[in-house]
Amino acid sequence: MFHHLNIFSSVVASTVRGWRGSKGSKTTQQPVQLPILFDSEDNAECRLVREALTELNLDVLIYPCPQGADRFAGELQRYGGANASIPYLVDPNTNVKLEGAEAINAYLFQQYKQQEIPKNLDATQLNLFNSRLASFARLRITALQAKPAKSAAQPLILYSFESSPYSRPVREKLCELQLPYRLINLGKQQLADVGPATFRFHLGEYHPIPNSKRAELLTTKGRVQVPFLIDPNNNIEMFESKDILEYLDKMYAL
Repeated sequence: MFHHLNIFSSVVASTVRGWRGSKGSKTTQQPVQLPILFDSEDNAECRLVREALTELNLDVLIYPCPQGADRFAGELQRYGGANASIPYLVDPNTNVKLEGAEAINAYLFQQYKQQEIPKNLDATQLNLFNSRLASFARLRITALQAKPAKSAAQPLILYSFESSPYSRPVREKLCELQLPYRLINLGKQQLADVGPATFRFHLGEYHPIPNSKRAELLTTKGRVQVPFLIDPNNNIEMFESKDILEYLDKMYAL
């Protein structure tokens, strides 16, 4: 019952944001080195950055920084100084370091799509207010808090896209446990990608765009569904948000 309520409030959060962070670019190329994003899942500015990353089809390495977190505080200060705050982006491909959704999103769109930032992803007061409403829709009184957890020797890998109602609770759990992860964005690139994995809104057999991350996932795992978690520390791979949440609690929570 709790899991169904969890997913329902996640649907509401995505609806509040107008399902931004669903569509993925067909043309953006992943850079050689993963950009790093210091992030908290429920932070209003961080959400705008993750929406931009989905729309640009960019993968990043997430260092979760919920309230009360200390695991990556030293790393964040090393890059940005004692007063650095989230969202904070480090792009090793260009040696760029940026703080705040406005600067980060403007850079990402210019660097990786050579265009201006779309108005609905700019850090305007209206967009930030709407993003905060999405956090309230998750039925929490306070911000995500760091929970005692084991560390992971290697970052986990999560296939997701920002508006996915089933992926959001998994990202929140990774954030609370301060588990670093490679976020692989699988935004929808065509009409055939729309809909649940078992009932897409198209006729005939499902075919992702050739040479895309969706096509690779279909070839290697037999289906395109998010969330999909890979834990290289324990040689675990799994679909289904409920199973992933239970696994993360069992394996990493203290």
